[in-house]
This record gives sequence, structure tokens and C-alpha cells, in this order.
Amino acid sequence: MPTNNINNVIKVAFIDVQCSNFAPSFLNMQRETNNNILVPTDFSDLASSALGHAIKVAQIYKNEITLLNIVDEGLFGGIFTSGNQSELVKEAVQNRLNNIAAEVKTKHGVTVHTRIDSGRIYKTISNIANEENFDSIIMGSHGANGLEQVIGSNASRTIQYADVPVVVVKNHSAGEGYKKIVMPIDLTIESRQKTDWAIHVAKKFNSEIHVAYQGSSDEFTQNRIKANVKSVENKLIQNGVNFKSVEIQDKLLENYATEIMNYAEKANADLIMVMTDMELGISDIIRGTYTQQIVNRSNTPVMCIHPKEIGFTYNY
Repeated sequence: MPTNNINNVIKVAFIDVQCSNFAPSFLNMQRETNNNILVPTDFSDLASSALGHAIKVAQIYKNEITLLNIVDEGLFGGIFTSGNQSELVKEAVQNRLNNIAAEVKTKHGVTVHTRIDSGRIYKTISNIANEENFDSIIMGSHGANGLEQVIGSNASRTIQYADVPVVVVKNHSAGEGYKKIVMPIDLTIESRQKTDWAIHVAKKFNSEIHVAYQGSSDEFTQNRIKANVKSVENKLIQNGVNFKSVEIQDKLLENYATEIMNYAEKANADLIMVMTDMELGISDIIRGTYTQQIVNRSNTPVMCIHPKEIGFTYNY
């Protein structure tokens, strides 16, 4: 998540968990950020919803926001190369961005920068975020099978290419922030790396973490899962974070992703926290089938974290 100022250095760590006892060791790294949240917009309702989330996060973390409008070269061709018409379009877009920025500053006290660019939307978003060290990306999405929107159809690909955290929002109000966070845990190392991020967010939003895990009828697997969950619980206790652990039963005919999403809705959760893939495979946009389904189908906002950026060390 975003840090408090441009000079803050985030100490980032990898968690190396040994299967025998799940005891983590840390290898510290550093990342500097520009104290800015990147919010792509096509001026749709979804983009407005994402901006609402960004405003809430910016208020908590003392961030600024960059509102980005991109002309997709694949959809609109050379719209920016058609002389006077091009300039008129750019001027109209810029005026609209300026009006939004002024309104946000007046109503919420958050500074909003504006930017217009062209190119493939997901590549442009991720390149800007990566190269300019943005804290995070918050963007709207209809999901894989939703209505065709310029921003909505690019969220999954942005997650693939962005090195920074991405929060994917559908029509879900930011409300009071992320008060209830569902954190699915499994036996993978990447899954356990969410804990430090959850602590970081919970400390700022006074959140309750819902540690969700899939039970197993196999005794050996169940014991490993319980040991893993216990390790997560101990870390949350050590950091004074409120939490509850929920076991989702092992049902052969039920989908784990569906169960996670159903639980999040019943619990009125504000955020589901998942991990993205470390490797950029051709066909695998994000790690794991259930994670991909959650991002595409969840009505609850989803925070997607790249594994190499986990393990914050903060002064809580």
C-alpha cells in the first residue's frame, strides 16, 4: 500500500517458509515510491468508483493521485494525429480531467494531478506505474465477461504487468475504507506473504482481518493448514490486529473461489487480498485458478499484490 511521503523507503522482504514448521525468515530489500496513486479513467461510473477508493486511501496515507486518461491506439487509431480535431479532443479531455481534479481537491482535500497518454491501455498503465514508482494502481473493472468498457477490459492484463499493488474495483463504494478484509490462506509460500500487507492496511484502517482457509478431509493436509493458519494468527496477535479465522469446508462439488466471494459478501467485507503471479506466463494472467476467478468475478474490491513486494517493515 502507499507510503506517507516521497522520501520514505519501504523495507521489503521475501518470506522463506519451511514446510516443517512454517517459520519465516526475511531478506530485506528497498523500494522508493513517488507518494502517488495512479487512477486510470475513461469517465465511466466504474472509473468514478475507483477514484472514490483512491481518495479514501489517499486521505489515510497522505498520498496524491494521478488521474490518467488513455486513448487506446487499438480502438481509436490515430485520433491524436488528426490535426485540429485531435487538439479539440485532447482539450475536451483535459478540461474534464481538470474539473474532476478541482472537485476532489475542494471536497476531499486531496491533490490530483492529470495526465493524458495514448497506447495499449494495460501496457501504458503498468509502464507508467513501474517506471515512475507509483505506490499503487486503483482501477475499475467489469471483469472478464462484463460489459465492454475501455478500462474494465484491461484490469486483468494490468495486474499481469504491474509490479505495484493493484486494487480492482467494481461498483462498490469506498465507504469508510477497508474495515473488513478477507485474506484467503493456502499452503503456498506466496499466500502466506499477504500477512504483512494485511497488517499494514489494518493498522491504518483499524480493520478486522478474516483469515479464510479451505479445510481438508485429509488429516495430514489439515494439520499443515492449521499450522499455517496458526502462524498467521500469531503474527496478527503480535501486531495487535483484530481478526477471525474461518474454515471453508472441503466440498468436492463447490468452487473455492465462489466460496471465498460468497463469504466476503455475507461478511460485508470491504476488500479481498490476493497474490499475483511472480512469473509473467503467456496464458496465466495471475497465479492460480481461484485467484483469477476472484479478480474477475468478485463484487468486493480485490487487492492484488505482486509477491516480490511483500514484507513491509514499518514503525507501527
